[in-house]
Amino acid sequence: MTDLIAPHGGTLVELQLPAEEAEAEKARAAEYPSWDLTERQLCDLELLLNGGFSPLTGFLGRADYERVVQEMRLTDGTLWPIPVTLDVSEAFAGTLAPGSRVALRDPEGVVLAVLTVDELWRPDREAEAAKVFGTTDGAHPGVAHLRERSHPVYVGGRVAGLAEPVHYDFTHLRLSPRHLRERFARSGWRRVVAFQTRNPMHRAHVELTFRAARQAEANLLIHPVVGMTKPGDVDHFSRVRCYEHVLKKYPEQTTALSLLPLAMRMAGPREALWHAIIRRNHGCTHFIVGRDHAGPGKGSNGEDFYGPYDAQELVRRHADELGIEMVPFQMMVYVKERAEYAPIDEVDESRETVMQISGTEFRRRMREGLEIPDWFGYPEVVEELRKTYPPRARQGLTLFFTGLSGSGKSTLANAVMVKLMEIGGRRVTLLDGDIVRKHLSSELGFSKEHRDLNIRRIGFVAAEITKNGGVAICAPIAPYAATRRDVRAMVEETGGGFIEIHVSTPLEECERRDRKGLYAKARAGLIKGFTGIDDPYEAPETPELAIDTTDCSPDEAAQQVILKLERLGFIDLR
Repeated sequence: MTDLIAPHGGTLVELQLPAEEAEAEKARAAEYPSWDLTERQLCDLELLLNGGFSPLTGFLGRADYERVVQEMRLTDGTLWPIPVTLDVSEAFAGTLAPGSRVALRDPEGVVLAVLTVDELWRPDREAEAAKVFGTTDGAHPGVAHLRERSHPVYVGGRVAGLAEPVHYDFTHLRLSPRHLRERFARSGWRRVVAFQTRNPMHRAHVELTFRAARQAEANLLIHPVVGMTKPGDVDHFSRVRCYEHVLKKYPEQTTALSLLPLAMRMAGPREALWHAIIRRNHGCTHFIVGRDHAGPGKGSNGEDFYGPYDAQELVRRHADELGIEMVPFQMMVYVKERAEYAPIDEVDESRETVMQISGTEFRRRMREGLEIPDWFGYPEVVEELRKTYPPRARQGLTLFFTGLSGSGKSTLANAVMVKLMEIGGRRVTLLDGDIVRKHLSSELGFSKEHRDLNIRRIGFVAAEITKNGGVAICAPIAPYAATRRDVRAMVEETGGGFIEIHVSTPLEECERRDRKGLYAKARAGLIKGFTGIDDPYEAPETPELAIDTTDCSPDEAAQQVILKLERLGFIDLR
């Protein structure tokens, strides 16, 4: 572990061992229990190792965790608003004890670090959600991750780095805190304002950053997140190509671009505070906090999770101890009469015309191939995004049929497949539940765990088909809402479409059909855990389409699907 003290950002705590020690520890690590890091844990480990999470020296122990959750402070009083924890399965936790050493590995099995276990505990994740995110609404992506994707046991302990995580993309832009500090020093940048983003940059963002740099009398660091962001965000490969176009809009030698491998929590005000600390560690002196910073949008009640300037207020309250100065900004809007952007609070809307395109409207125009005005986006950025997100009629697509056994899913899926092949334009693949069970999941049983795993395998294959512009038609029972949400997220992360179709045929009709005799066996107790009898089916609450096949033919039901796809723009029947 090394500490670097520099003019920019104060003390930097790096956790990489010297080369000789690292090699020796790698040899010993072959004997340690191994944990394969999740995507979030991999991001967290990288920022622990390179000092981005200074002053942390590992994953939080229980006392630090509880005080961070309750008070946004470590036990020594240091301001730290987001818990950085290592969550593991019950089975793995059972192999550990205080003093154990754990080899932390990347997805390819490369050991990156060794964790010395201080303690293990089972957190109250609902309490964590309520305090950190200010809500327990499952529509919040951070809450959903805690409930559905995190493991039940937390492991706290110090970390010793053996190797840096490997990246093959944009390596020239992946600058660690040390490298950024050294670059600033070489360039004579005494004042640096950082801009956080997880979205492509358009003209409003460029104008905002120009103004912020001028206001702070500082150079500008564009510092986008390329770890985990909000599900459905533009992939970082497309965004970085857009940032490289935008970089050319700034005067030479005034602006730098560097990528941050952060796993965002979308925690609004607390996250803004966290982002400021992280940018201080990277050597910045100022940090832009805009409207609804790190907010995930609206909750189940249709209202925003956080107020538009809650983040600015929280950062302002802790200004004296942050070590970095906030540059607050309101929403930037285009004023027609001025032919320029201005903060919304500087516009007289009684005499001036405000022009805006919301994120929803921008995506609609992209989907439908409509014009994006030059005042909104740079043509080269828009063109880059059109390559990644073509109009819906050329996008990949997953049709996910879900319903009880005997509801007519497979018949309907086959009919839709044939109609889409008749229309042409895309390759179509059917992932029927029985077929997948035979060829992809033959070793699985019918426990909840195995049923979930089977559906996630279907989702993975569907996402790959969708990513490559095809149509995946899935027809499993998929009884659990959380698993279906995971599949939707997998597919939507590819930039393609996801249409959930609930084949809502009632249980009584499904039993009457019972071609395979499965319901009768379940009623007789010969089959245990049968969906709809002694295991629940969680019906979709807001599917894109619901079809009861009781009183309609397969052809009529398939036509409903085709008409829905046409209305949504995924096919063109003209």
